[in-house]
Amino acid sequence: MTAPVDGVVNVLKPPGMTSHDVVDWIRRLVGLKRVGHTGTLDPGAAGVLILLLGRATRAAQFIADDKEYRAEAIFGIETDTQDAWGRITACRDASGLRPEDVAAVLPSFSGRISQVPPPVSAVHYRGERLYKLARAGAIVAAPPRTVEIYSLRLLDGKWGQKHPRALLHVACSKGTYIRTLIAEIGRVLGCGATLSFLLRTRVGSFAVGAAHALEELAALKAAGRFEEAVIPVSEALTHLPAVAVKPSAVKAVRCGSRLYPAGTADFGGALEPGTLVRLVAGQDLLAVARLELTANEEITFKPIWVYTS
Repeated sequence: MTAPVDGVVNVLKPPGMTSHDVVDWIRRLVGLKRVGHTGTLDPGAAGVLILLLGRATRAAQFIADDKEYRAEAIFGIETDTQDAWGRITACRDASGLRPEDVAAVLPSFSGRISQVPPPVSAVHYRGERLYKLARAGAIVAAPPRTVEIYSLRLLDGKWGQKHPRALLHVACSKGTYIRTLIAEIGRVLGCGATLSFLLRTRVGSFAVGAAHALEELAALKAAGRFEEAVIPVSEALTHLPAVAVKPSAVKAVRCGSRLYPAGTADFGGALEPGTLVRLVAGQDLLAVARLELTANEEITFKPIWVYTS
C-alpha cells in the first residue's frame, strides 16, 4: 500500500505515551515525515488526539478545537504537577467532603476564567518548555491565560473516605488545563485536589467513539487499508462555511489571490468580517480564507492557507 498523501486521523492516545511519541509512532508506521497534531494530551491522559498527515499538517490551526473531558479528582491530596503522576506536596483528611459541596462550587468555574499553566507543562516561556525548565530545577510561574469553560458537571463520586473522588464532565476551550482546574476546585473547597484520571472524549467534531487505537491502525496498515482511518482535510474543515468558486477564478485562488464576490458561485453576503471560510470548487478544497472589507466596504476573501503541496 502507498501511504496516504494527506488527511486527518482521530487517534485514541493510550496513557503512558506523550503526544510526540504518538506522532513518531505514526511517522514510522506510514513512512511519512510530515505528521503533526492539533494539541497535546498529557502523558498520563488518554483519549482523542487529532493527527494531521502530509499537506494537512498546515491545516492544524483551522481544526475546531473546543474539547470535552471526563476527569476524576481525588480530594485531600496535592502534587507538584497537579496530577497523580507528580510528587505529593500536601495530604489532608477530606472525609467530610460531600457531593453537594463540590457541586456548589462548580458554577464559579464556568464561563471565562483565568488560569496559570502548571509549572510542568508544554507551555513556552522565553523560548523553552516549562517542563524542561522544571526538570532543570527552575520552577517558573507562566503568565495567566484566559480560557473558557462551557460546561462543568459532577457526574459521580466516591464519598465518606479520607480521600473522596469525583468524576467530572468538562467542556472547554483550547488551552484549558484540566489538572489546574481540579487543583483550583480543591483550593476553593479548602482541602486541595489533584487529577487522578483524564480521558479526552472530544476535539471539535472528533469523538472518542470513532477514535482508532494504535493497534487498530497497525492492523489496518498491515492489511493495506490504512486509508480507511484517514479523513480528508476538506471533511475535517466542514465547520467552516463553504464559498463556491467559479471555474474562472480557481487558478487565481490557487495562487493566493483575493477572491471577490464576482468570482463566487453561491456567496449570499450573510457572513461577518473576519469569518474564516472554505473556498471550494465542487468537492475540491482550494483554500481557507478570511472575509475582509476593502476601504470601500467591498467584500473580499483573502486566502490565508492555500491547499497545495
